[in-house]
Amino acid sequence: MQKKVYLTQNGLERFQTELEHLRTVKRIEIAERIHDLDEDDEEDGSPEYQLAKQDQAFLEGRIRELERLVNGAVMITPSGEKGTIGIGSTVVVKEPGRPRESFTIVGSAEANPGSGFISDESPFGKALLGHQVGDKVTVESPSGSWQVKVVEVH
Repeated sequence: MQKKVYLTQNGLERFQTELEHLRTVKRIEIAERIHDLDEDDEEDGSPEYQLAKQDQAFLEGRIRELERLVNGAVMITPSGEKGTIGIGSTVVVKEPGRPRESFTIVGSAEANPGSGFISDESPFGKALLGHQVGDKVTVESPSGSWQVKVVEVH
């Protein structure tokens, strides 16, 4: 059974673009590299050949992973009542003594905290779900707990 993967429209498009590039460009480049090395060397044991084969295996694994993500995609649309945090919401929070920060709540496949995309399955994402502007939210994580105030929800 295909696992559901929650993605925003932008996330789905990024994964589709990467998948197409890997299938149509990278796969051909690596196959040509292997072919050239195979013709140049009578043995399949050269380090360059082995590296090319490893690159091919990694590429095929990434292609399979992207196919799984794209085929199992469930589109995220901001959910719930207006002003209530759900998957797909962009949230501005304020932690005492720190500047405001903006995050978009996404599915785990699309999460990239450094770029402001947090997973709905992360401690921070889970804690924010269902809250509204003005709420004080306590986040429990393995490294400890902290509190943020929800300033905006889009």
